[in-house]
Amino acid sequence: MLRHTMRAGRIVVGLLLVLCGVAMLVLPGPGILVLGAGLALLSADFVWARRAVDGMRQLVERAMGRRHGR
Repeated sequence: MLRHTMRAGRIVVGLLLVLCGVAMLVLPGPGILVLGAGLALLSADFVWARRAVDGMRQLVERAMGRRHGR
């Protein structure tokens, strides 16, 4: 029972963070960070979120490599 409650809580909080992150992409705020946090929470339960987190991670690694002259 507790496992289902924790999973439901993760999903609800993750979806709220994703929605707030999308809103912050238009409104002032750290939209990308909040969006990433929401996807990270959802990645524990959903494969599509895990793929999105992996894609974001690769994008950041590429951007950091270019920034540092690699």
